[in-house]
Amino acid sequence: MIIFGTKGYLYQLAILTLVCGRCGNPAAHTLRKRVTKFTLFFVPLFPFSTKYATQCTFCGAEQQVTREQAEQLQAQEAGGQAYGPSGQQPYQQPYQRP
Repeated sequence: MIIFGTKGYLYQLAILTLVCGRCGNPAAHTLRKRVTKFTLFFVPLFPFSTKYATQCTFCGAEQQVTREQAEQLQAQEAGGQAYGPSGQQPYQQPYQRP
């Protein structure tokens, strides 16, 4: 009998102050990385899914971001200058206000 499955890991990468696209408040947002790993006999072997998201601490809205955006946000939080995908304008927030 072979026992296999998955296990999820959640890492908090940074806490950023951004304007929320849902509630419109400038609030703290947590940048999180969710990794799902394949397990065999309860031993995690390799990751097969990695997702990044920010969550507003004021209203709880969660927004998925790409790996590149997550890296830019981490660099911005560390005090470095982070740039958007075009390489020209600074990346400031992952939300677009409707």
